[in-house]
Amino acid sequence: MAKYDKKIEARKMRANGMSIVVIAKALEVSKSAVSLWCRDILLSSEQIEKLKKQKGSVMGRWMGAESNRKKKRDAINNANDWGKQHVEKISKKELLLIATALYWSEGSKSDSTSGFIFVNSDPEMILIMKLFLVDVLQIPSEEIVCSIQINRIHEERINVVLSFWKKLLNLQNSQLRKPYYVNTKVSKVYANYDNYYGTCRLVVRRGKNLKYKMLGLIRAMKENILSG
Repeated sequence: MAKYDKKIEARKMRANGMSIVVIAKALEVSKSAVSLWCRDILLSSEQIEKLKKQKGSVMGRWMGAESNRKKKRDAINNANDWGKQHVEKISKKELLLIATALYWSEGSKSDSTSGFIFVNSDPEMILIMKLFLVDVLQIPSEEIVCSIQINRIHEERINVVLSFWKKLLNLQNSQLRKPYYVNTKVSKVYANYDNYYGTCRLVVRRGKNLKYKMLGLIRAMKENILSG
């Protein structure tokens, strides 16, 4: 059974109330792997009570770990609520500043690049940059193209990968360039194999002047902040 198949099975077993130890033994994987795969699955009160009745120090350690996971989930939920309180509807001007900061970090800036290029593996970050280009800078959507860089082990599912980016960014087939495969050998199949879509290289055709504008925005933003 491949590791990502074991992850799916482990999550099913956990949802049915089985302990981390039992799942790990049944699937012949480490307890830490099962714990990582199933950390977002909350057991019902009945399932927890059933596990409490089990004897041994293993259950005591599990209960301590479960308590820590709950504290972490509570902290994350509180942080999410705090974030929502501080971020209201984003204006176009605010989106311009956000995109400028993102481009400062992940965009093409050197003289060796000829135009606007933005690279990242986070689909939502790529989508935000595309929305900025279209909604704020009024770049025609058809002028935007992208190419995907991904390890060769994903070649068998490349159509799924390209369909994901095409749908996300609302692109035509002509806007998807030939994917670039990285030939580095991978010794194991990662748990997120089926949910990994590579690194997207977002390019604006004839984007030389647009690159200069982004550099101008970065320069203006730096001067504004650092001038006090």
